[in-house]
Amino acid sequence: MSKKLRIIPIGGLGEVGKNMMAYEYGDNILIVDAGIMFPENDMLGVDYIIPDFQYLRDKTHLVRGIVVTHGHEDHIGAIPHVLREISAPIYATPLTMGLIEVKLARNKMAGQGDLHTVQAGDKVKVGPFDVEFFHVCHSIPDAVGLGITSPAGLVVHMSDYKFDHTPVDGWPTDYAKLAEFSQRGVDLLLADSTNASRPGWTPSEMVIGPALDNVFESAPGRIIVASFASQISRMQQVADAAVKHDRKIAFVGMSMVDNSKMARKMGYLEVPEKTLVSLEQAVGMPAKDVVLMCTGSQGEPSSIIGRLATGTNRHFGLKPDDTIVLSSHPIPGNEESVNKAINSLFRRGADVIYDALAPIHVSGHASQEEMKLLLNLVRPKHFVPMHGEFHMLKHHSRMAQEMGIPAENIQVVENGQVVVLNNKKLSLGERIPGGYVFVDGHSIGDVDYDVVRDRERLSRNGILVIDLNLDKFTGRLMHDPEIITRGFVSPEEAERLIPIVRKKVVDIIDGGLDDEKTIINAVRSLLYNETKRRPMVFVTLSKV
Repeated sequence: MSKKLRIIPIGGLGEVGKNMMAYEYGDNILIVDAGIMFPENDMLGVDYIIPDFQYLRDKTHLVRGIVVTHGHEDHIGAIPHVLREISAPIYATPLTMGLIEVKLARNKMAGQGDLHTVQAGDKVKVGPFDVEFFHVCHSIPDAVGLGITSPAGLVVHMSDYKFDHTPVDGWPTDYAKLAEFSQRGVDLLLADSTNASRPGWTPSEMVIGPALDNVFESAPGRIIVASFASQISRMQQVADAAVKHDRKIAFVGMSMVDNSKMARKMGYLEVPEKTLVSLEQAVGMPAKDVVLMCTGSQGEPSSIIGRLATGTNRHFGLKPDDTIVLSSHPIPGNEESVNKAINSLFRRGADVIYDALAPIHVSGHASQEEMKLLLNLVRPKHFVPMHGEFHMLKHHSRMAQEMGIPAENIQVVENGQVVVLNNKKLSLGERIPGGYVFVDGHSIGDVDYDVVRDRERLSRNGILVIDLNLDKFTGRLMHDPEIITRGFVSPEEAERLIPIVRKKVVDIIDGGLDDEKTIINAVRSLLYNETKRRPMVFVTLSKV
C-alpha cells in the first residue's frame, strides 16, 4: 500500500519571506505558517505580498488545521487572508496566538477563527498528522519547531531557529527532542536556510544588552530604537536598558503599541509602570530622559523612521541630538531603502547606529556551524532546505552532502514544486502556481506584474496624454488636440515638444487615419527621435 506524503511549498522557498507550507496525505492537508513578504524596490505602490495559495482554494474542505511556528510577520502576516477562504483550526503557542489575535483584530476579524493555544512539548492530532511542538531559540519568544508524524513517516519541520546557549529568556532550543527524533528515525528534515552562506555561529542575543548599554550611556539626547513590531525580545532588552539608565520608554505606532500591550498582558514583556509613558508625555519630557521604540528598521517610507527621514512624521520630528538605533539587518532587497533612510537621518542631524557599527542586532537564524549541528543531531534520511533565496538553498544542500546525506536524497526546490515522500523515498511531483499575490490597499491580487511594470515605466519615463474630439460625420477635429505631459520633460522642453506632437496628430487625422494605435505608434516614434526617451503615450478619442 502506498503511503504518500505530498509536501507543497507555497511560499518561502526561493525567497526570504511569505513562508507557507502544505503537507497533504490522502484527503487531508496540514498548513504550516502563512506569512507576508515586503515588496522589492521595483514593486511600486505594493503594500506587501502574500503567498499564492490557489492550490488550496478547491481543497479548503480538506484542510484539517493550520500550525504556526512563531509570531513574525513572514509567518503570520497572511493569516487574515487565509482565514477568509479557509475555515480550519489554528494551533500556536501563547505569544504567537496573542500576535495572531492582534492581527485579526486590526483586520476587523476579532473573535473569528478556531484558535487553539498549545505549549512547547505538546502533541496535537490534526487529521492523520501527529504534530509535536518543541521549543527553539529565535529572535522572538515562544518559537517552535515541529515533528510531523503521518503514515508516510516522521518529518521534522525546523522553521526559523538558532542554537543560542545563552538566550535572553533563559530557554534554549530543545536539543533532547531533536535527539529523540533521531532515535526514532527522521525520514525528512526541512530546515531554515537564511544564513546558509554565513560561516561560524550566530552570536547570542545576550550580546545586544551591553551594546545597548553603550548607546544609552553616550547618547546626549533622545534615543529612538527602530525594530519590527513583533520583536518582543528586543522590546524587553530596550525596556531593561531604559530602566538601568533611568529613562522613560514610549512605544510608538499602532502595531508597536498593540503588540507591547498584548505582550505585557501575557507576561512576555515586563516594563515597570513608572518607566512606561505615552508618546504625548514623552515628547514633552527632557530629551535625555526619553527612549522611543518604533517601527521602520527597513527604511519603509510609510513607517515612523521613514517619515522622520523625510521630515513628514506628524507627532514628532528629529532633534539635533537624537540617536537613532536601527535594530535589524536589512532584509535582502531592502538594502537600498535602508541606506537611503540612514543618509537622510544623518542629513537631518541625527546620529544613526546600525548593525555595521555596533552589535545592536544579531540574526535570529542559524549560521553554518549550527546548521551542521542540526543535521548531526537529527540524522535525517532525506533533506529539503527551505526559507531562503535559491543560492541559500543550494549552499544548505551542499552542506548536507558534506554531512553525509547522499545527493539523491536531497531536493532543492522553489515555490510550487511539489515534493513526494512515498515508501521512504523522496521524489519530485508536479508544479503548481507559486508566485506573488500583491496587496495594494484593499486590492488583493488585482494588481499583477503587468500593472507593477506599468508603474515602473511611468515612474521612469513619464506619461503623455492626447485628448481628441472628432466630428462623427466628417471625421475632422472639432478643436486642436489637447496634450498633457507629466514626469516626461521639463516645462520648457514641453513647450517646444507639444506643438510638434500636435502637428503630427493633426496630420494623421487629416490624412484620414483616426485609430488610436496608429496615433500612439507615430507619437512614440516622434518623441523617441526628439528626446531618445519612451514615455507612456495614451490617446482618448471621442466622436461627437
